[in-house]
Amino acid sequence: MRSFVVTGGSQGVGRAIVERLATEGLVVVLDLAATLVWAPSDVTLVSGDAGDPGTARRAAEEAEARAPLAGWVNNAAVFRDAPVTAPPSDVLAAVTANLSLAITGCHTAVGHYLRHGRAGAIVNVSSHQAQRPVRGALPYATAKGAVEALTRAVAVDHGPDAIRTNAVALGSIETARYEEYRREHPEVDRQMAALHPLGRVGTGREVAEAVAFLLSDQAAFVNGAVLPVDGGRAAQGADPEAT
Repeated sequence: MRSFVVTGGSQGVGRAIVERLATEGLVVVLDLAATLVWAPSDVTLVSGDAGDPGTARRAAEEAEARAPLAGWVNNAAVFRDAPVTAPPSDVLAAVTANLSLAITGCHTAVGHYLRHGRAGAIVNVSSHQAQRPVRGALPYATAKGAVEALTRAVAVDHGPDAIRTNAVALGSIETARYEEYRREHPEVDRQMAALHPLGRVGTGREVAEAVAFLLSDQAAFVNGAVLPVDGGRAAQGADPEAT
């Protein structure tokens, strides 16, 4: 038996990852949520800020108390816009709000694996916006670009310690947040079909399967990779959102 930590795992893509990993081990969810009404007995909540080192370490210790910690998923994110015309301090704060979540998670996971003299894996959740931003998402796109660089740097630095670090770069994914947007913008299905060569948005389950693979022994020689889970969006030419 082994354990995992998933940040931002109370809903959406994070919840799908938690439910998938719970089929293989015990999962600790690190999230601002106060409760997890849907969670089975093999899923435990540590309520708090995933960007706080003390809280993150508490989540790692909670997981370790149940089974050896084998995988850490940095999924938590903040969606806050700040255009470059805003005060630089506002832009930097919005970027840092996202980037600090991944840095803290990597710091905590690597430190935990090293203290226990154990191999381990980390998956950072990125976005197609790291390569091709859409309008109105400058801090988020900037942070995700940095997260992908962080992924490669940690993979290089700690590969010799048998710690693998990879990322998944997501296209548009079907979540409650997406469904709310869809109700308000009925034309979105046509737009999403044009954006994604597979003709649809992805599902949380499809993301979760990719994350589970990267954490598994089947991916034992995969390190420093950024895997697009985007239905071909990143591979496509002109982006309709650019017009």
